[in-house]
Amino acid sequence: MQSSKKIYFLSDFHLGAPNASASLDREKRVVKFLNEIKEDAATVFIVGDLFDFWYEYKKVVPKGYVRILGKLAELTDAGIMVHFFVGNHDMWMKDYFQKELNIPVYYEPVPFEFYGKRFLIGHGDGLGPGDHGYKFIKRIFRNKACQWLFGILPPYIGIGLADYFSRKSRAKTGTKDEVFMGEDEEWLVNYSKEQLQQKHYDYFIFGHRHLPLDIKLNEKSRYINLGDWIKYDSYAVFDGNELSLKYYNKNTVPKSLGV
Repeated sequence: MQSSKKIYFLSDFHLGAPNASASLDREKRVVKFLNEIKEDAATVFIVGDLFDFWYEYKKVVPKGYVRILGKLAELTDAGIMVHFFVGNHDMWMKDYFQKELNIPVYYEPVPFEFYGKRFLIGHGDGLGPGDHGYKFIKRIFRNKACQWLFGILPPYIGIGLADYFSRKSRAKTGTKDEVFMGEDEEWLVNYSKEQLQQKHYDYFIFGHRHLPLDIKLNEKSRYINLGDWIKYDSYAVFDGNELSLKYYNKNTVPKSLGV
């Protein structure tokens, strides 16, 4: 990579939720951001939950999202590397992104090295201690037989069911994701500290939490949560020397997260 180029990280767009109008506004905002960083971006990481639901049928692509998909194709066609990590809402990825957009897809945290700095990057769902109920459900959803059974449902029924359960899950969670639980209770912080005992990383970058966080783990390592584009329009950028957590809209900068 050229030393003047930057690396961008963003996550949790949840396109499709809570309704078509709000999703379209969010999609246009993300596309506008991607268009603005095109000139100085070497690599863009989308760290999960781009969609509120995604399932790749053999012959059917979910309706909508043409702006974001077209922009991602434009970036890769221009030689900008884009990486995609599946989240808990769009884990049923197969090979559409790889074949149509030339974007590699990852299902677990992956280490990267840029400009001599080591990164561990992943969506973050199902990592760290606790949350055994979700971890059990995740194993079911990742099971190929279960995915095949869902795939034989007509898209109208399958996507309708997925939208219903997604809304139910969001209603149950409420504003829980907006509260910083304290460093000792943040499971992704604990996961990062466990990984540090095995290998050094300069930066741990995750999504999923929907809360922009920048926490110093020790003198050389930091944990970054990317927040989301529903409330915060937050992202991280690495310029080759420093990684910074930023906000596309200055009005969404949180006054205090209790960190």
